[in-house]
Amino acid sequence: MGFPTSSKRTYAFVSLLAASSFLMPTSCLPSPHEPAHLNLAPKRSAQNETIHPYQNASLCIDARVEDLLSRMTLEEKAGQLFHTQLQQGPNGTLDAGNVTARRNSTENMVSEKLMTHFNLVGEVQDVGVVAAWYNRVQELALSTRLGIPVTLSSDPRHSFTDNIGTGFSANAFSQWPESLGLAALRDPELVQRFAEIAREEYMAIGVRSALHPQIDLSTEPRWARIGNTMGEDAELTSKLVVAYLKGFQGEELGRHSVTTVTKHFPGAGPMENGEDSHFVYGKNQTYPGNNFEHHLIPFRAAIAAGARQMMPYYSRPIGTEYDEVGFSFNKQIITDLLRNELGFTGIVVSDWGLITDTVIRGQDMPARAWGVESLSKLERAQRVLDAGVDQFGGEQRPELVVELVRAGKVSEERIDQSVRLLLREKFVLGLFEEPFVDVEAAQRVVGNAYFTRLGFDAQRRAFTLLKNEDGVLPLSVDDTAVRFYTEGFNTTLLTSRGMTVVDTPEEADVALMRLQAPYEPRPGGFESAYHAGSLEYNATEKARQAAIYAAVPTVVDMYLDRPAAIPEIAEAAVALMGSYGASPEAFLDVVFGVDGASPEGKLPFDLPRSMAAVEASKEDVPFDTENPVFRFGDGEKYAEKC
Repeated sequence: MGFPTSSKRTYAFVSLLAASSFLMPTSCLPSPHEPAHLNLAPKRSAQNETIHPYQNASLCIDARVEDLLSRMTLEEKAGQLFHTQLQQGPNGTLDAGNVTARRNSTENMVSEKLMTHFNLVGEVQDVGVVAAWYNRVQELALSTRLGIPVTLSSDPRHSFTDNIGTGFSANAFSQWPESLGLAALRDPELVQRFAEIAREEYMAIGVRSALHPQIDLSTEPRWARIGNTMGEDAELTSKLVVAYLKGFQGEELGRHSVTTVTKHFPGAGPMENGEDSHFVYGKNQTYPGNNFEHHLIPFRAAIAAGARQMMPYYSRPIGTEYDEVGFSFNKQIITDLLRNELGFTGIVVSDWGLITDTVIRGQDMPARAWGVESLSKLERAQRVLDAGVDQFGGEQRPELVVELVRAGKVSEERIDQSVRLLLREKFVLGLFEEPFVDVEAAQRVVGNAYFTRLGFDAQRRAFTLLKNEDGVLPLSVDDTAVRFYTEGFNTTLLTSRGMTVVDTPEEADVALMRLQAPYEPRPGGFESAYHAGSLEYNATEKARQAAIYAAVPTVVDMYLDRPAAIPEIAEAAVALMGSYGASPEAFLDVVFGVDGASPEGKLPFDLPRSMAAVEASKEDVPFDTENPVFRFGDGEKYAEKC
């Protein structure tokens, strides 16, 4: 099977139902992930052959949590409050760390810092290697004094984004459009199906926590994080997040679920001037339209649908009734609003890197302690805990929590509140009973032909047809005499279909161009991956494109990772489509109508007419740019052939 032989021996099943049933409180119900009649026996600790109540799967979860909590040292509790990146060493070995990159080894974080929550970093190319690596990590965790298993999380991995901190390209997984593409299809059933498939692929390699969905409303079109949202409309986002959560978590969270982290509370869409709060110049979130409540709509829907975890953003609110400090430092936001007013009872995990300066992709990144920059690391940690946050994302500083408790600045009872929530999630997910994955099964599940076909079909369907002059699309696949000029994809994909490709627009009969939505490049290894700034192409690029449109009838596909102000393309191209993550093969299938492929998507946001219109709009108000070229919901279909 997929787990280490030693683990099978050490963690053998032992039946204790009869021997320990007297430990079950009369008010305690069986674990919600198991029927009452099943006797799932505990696994033994690698360090201690004694079976403790928390290891007894026949007991209810609350009793198991309390038993484990009572046995934990302060250091063990503190370790639970940290959730940071974890990557593989060579060939699936445990990572040895890197001093230059300020990265501790896996051994250090698990065995010394006593951490058990990690975010998988890096691409998944070889499923078997990753699954075996995950089992090695669990083997290490289960060899610690209490044998608390690791919970592995991940940013999105099923689309085209490849930017550490926001998502990874699908690679071995089935590949789907970004969440904007799912929103373009307006189909909650498809969203749930996607989430169910993603859940199966995640679980196959050991990922049991999704650091998504992202349900910020894209009311500020310049913001660099729009690509992972569900668009500009609060009602649509609310409908889709319910389906998304159900797909990942099931009707009720249990052994076959992936827990979700809904983000970024209380809605990160209205960024001042569209800048992002990863960076010093983007720390402010602003509400010139007094529209704070509007951005809570999807989060209310998520909470009602059973959202398990929430992540606040880095930003600090400007011009509201709330303190102007980053949301995870803000008790008014976390305790008063999220917990007391909205009734959220789950886990709150901060966004990554609020306490400690770090290096990301070679770029120095200060801690995102916006509004409390002058505080020490210890004071920042206290402020986060006092705000009501349960877990520090992207940090590995449990010694700060230990120091706060021993100095009397934070009570151990306060730490226990968060540890209870975090341990309970592990028990509900069944990680104490089934910490390992089957490597061979993982290789069969991840990226299987059926999942891949469904993802590819969704890519094709999500294309949004905005212009189709004289019904030029779909092009005829039979006319091999047509000469094509191309940009933005490999020409062999055309020649392999028997098409002719030429070098210049002047030689061509038709041009096929796949373009990236405009942005202004930023410096830095990390910062450069964030597409920000103007939504218009510069004058040089506009002139270059205009020459092509004048020379040959041109079909344009625009990758809309955020809205684009492109009235000149809408005017000059013979056909214009928007896409949200689609392979060149999917693009060509739609262009030629292969096997009936046709665009079905509807715009998930407005496409503004100009940057002047964007600058005149209010960051927190949806659909308020003057006279947009295309509006939310626009999208044609191919005319039916007679």
